Amino acid sequence: MEVVTLAEIAVDAIARGLLFALLGAGITLVFGLGDVLNLSLGAFAIVAAVIGATVVSTVPVPIAALAALAGVAALGLAIDRVLLSPVYRTDGEERILLGIFVTLGLAIAIDGVLFAEFSLRYAFPLDVASRTIGGVTVLGSTMVVIVVASIALAGLFLFLRRTTLGKATRTVFQDETGALLCGINPRRLRSLIFVLSVVMAGTAGLLWSIQAPVGAGSAFDLTIYGIIVSIVGGVRNIEGTAVAGVGLGLLMTYANYFIGAYQAMIVLFGFVVVVLIARPEEIA
Repeated sequence: MEVVTLAEIAVDAIARGLLFALLGAGITLVFGLGDVLNLSLGAFAIVAAVIGATVVSTVPVPIAALAALAGVAALGLAIDRVLLSPVYRTDGEERILLGIFVTLGLAIAIDGVLFAEFSLRYAFPLDVASRTIGGVTVLGSTMVVIVVASIALAGLFLFLRRTTLGKATRTVFQDETGALLCGINPRRLRSLIFVLSVVMAGTAGLLWSIQAPVGAGSAFDLTIYGIIVSIVGGVRNIEGTAVAGVGLGLLMTYANYFIGAYQAMIVLFGFVVVVLIARPEEIA
């Protein structure tokens, strides 16, 4: 096999891995801060893709993308206030279980609406020419995914490390009791972080729809990818999640190329099982 072909696969794999990282970050943010496993994350990604693909015919592409992200942010805030408030009033295993039931029900409800009203598959049209760099041809859509996803992840890291709210968030991640003693309100932070997590998912959904059409049936798959990446990277480790996303993107894309799509999924889940056996504390 030519080196150029392997390099082209690597570029596509990095793009996929960055999308995985966005989804994994969405899972990690909410679980790390509030012990809620958001099983509806993929549904938010599809909602963003549907909004973007629907309105892009009437407004410029950047405005359509912003409208899609604003839409999922507003939906996320409403969900947080209405459905998650009772969850956060519980603690420990009760919160984890209630969070699973609530977000699973939410995922089913959103999927039902999408199947009923938006049953088609949606693509976000973006006309960007391919480029040849060092003999390696890179699709325009792939370049957009890499650039935008990298900016989104970099912005998330800067927010968590450099801003007052971000530092408060990291404090709650590490020690919620200590954060309370310092005057930090975890509930308000959880609302902010939930909205941020669905915006990350919405960004992933939009970028995914640039490369291939998506529909309601894709929501579950995207949620599973996010959970897998979060487990491998560490459910309370944003940086580890980003690295795991890119790594799993490389693993899955090369496995897909060499042994086929179904076998690639087996490899992916097998790798997760190995990680769980070797590091069971990553899901704690």
